[in-house]
Amino acid sequence: MFRLQGSKVLAVDMTGDAVKAKNGSMVAYDGQMTFKKLSGGGEGLRGMVTRRLTGEQMTLMEVTGHGTCWFADRASEINLVSLQGDKLYVESSNLLATDSGLRTGTTFTGLRGASQGNGLFTTTIEGHGQAALMSDGPAVVLRVSRQYPLTVDPGAYIAHQGDLRQSFQSGVTFRTFMGEGGGEAFQIRFEGDGLVYIQPSERNTVAGDV
Repeated sequence: MFRLQGSKVLAVDMTGDAVKAKNGSMVAYDGQMTFKKLSGGGEGLRGMVTRRLTGEQMTLMEVTGHGTCWFADRASEINLVSLQGDKLYVESSNLLATDSGLRTGTTFTGLRGASQGNGLFTTTIEGHGQAALMSDGPAVVLRVSRQYPLTVDPGAYIAHQGDLRQSFQSGVTFRTFMGEGGGEAFQIRFEGDGLVYIQPSERNTVAGDV
């Protein structure tokens, strides 16, 4: 159903089914399509309460129809992820589209989210289907094993999946506030077994300021 047309455009072939995509990301379509605005944080009453509690304001639209619809956002690179009943954690700003077989929600990220400047919650996607993620430059997928934990810059982090534990690391010292820090004051450490998606670019974060 999802396929890439180049590296920066997502094509979705539909036969009466639906797809959820970032609001306003449609760039072209053929056939007949209808567009309905949704909101992030999950569906239904629970999703509405979650959005109010978390402040997660990701806006999505539901596209239904027959034909092909193309999606893109500011020439970002697009990466396809297939889920087979597992859960994907992704920054809402990096989510372009999911097919109708996937459920979206939010989860608490604590200090990691605060260091990224994205708030204390992040978006979750789970079920069976495909999701399209965006990145500033081609994303890189890094494997984490129990023998080899991984440390990531919060500004480069996009998403992760698998049996992973994450912890927040801070190297802020008195020298940092004296302007003698190394420029990498905060990191995210992943331990366990899974995959971490990063981009070859760093968004503006709290870590980038110290």
